[in-house]
Amino acid sequence: MRRPVIGIIGNSHLINDQYIVHGAGQMNAQALSDVAGAIPIIIPTDPAVVSVAELMVTCDGFLFTGGRPNVHPEEYGEAATEAHGAFDRDRDRIALPLIRACVAQGQPIFGICRGFQEVNVAMGGTLYPEIRDLPGRDNHRMPPDGTMEEKFQLRHEVTFAEGGPFHRLMGTRAVMTNTLHGQGIKDPGPRIVIDGHAPDSTPEAIYVADAPGFTLSVQWHPEWNALGDPVSRPLFEAFGDACRAWAAGALRKAG
Repeated sequence: MRRPVIGIIGNSHLINDQYIVHGAGQMNAQALSDVAGAIPIIIPTDPAVVSVAELMVTCDGFLFTGGRPNVHPEEYGEAATEAHGAFDRDRDRIALPLIRACVAQGQPIFGICRGFQEVNVAMGGTLYPEIRDLPGRDNHRMPPDGTMEEKFQLRHEVTFAEGGPFHRLMGTRAVMTNTLHGQGIKDPGPRIVIDGHAPDSTPEAIYVADAPGFTLSVQWHPEWNALGDPVSRPLFEAFGDACRAWAAGALRKAG
């Protein structure tokens, strides 16, 4: 059987402040190839060149990655402020309807960091612009200095709900994760189940209730050391299995 094709939802940025490119972190592609057992392809998130319908027949699943720009607050009914940071409206226009369509059809999705937040917004939820400004919350942002190993080091525990999908997948209710985000879930969407929290109560693991397919999403970055980390590896393995099952079903229907 061919490897499933997983689309990595890319980010737009500039090279030399002039040349626009669509890109994704190398560690995302490596995690999909090495752990999920898939063919990773980077999706240019521009509705002028791709459509949701085209993407869904091209890929077997989608990885919604982190990124510097945040989901625009207009997508959840709020006005933009300086605290909300930068935006990528083209990514919003691809990612959010793609999430809703995949959830409805049962096509696998996996959200990471911004992708985790996108899943919540797509399903009707809202976000805080800056977690560290909330009373009693910790600073979850990436350390400004240090090596990559220091930036992605395990920094806090995440506790999962007893008997939930993350508990079953990990075989334990408490794991250690990295943390590199500024925003976070304020109100979960009506079908969003918060299945894991950081010690300061920040939501860290979610899924979509009653979804027919894989919808697990996390606020941390499991793509870092995905092959060697005991928390990251089962997430990508389970996502890869879901995408393989989707690809096999699509092949049976085509045959």
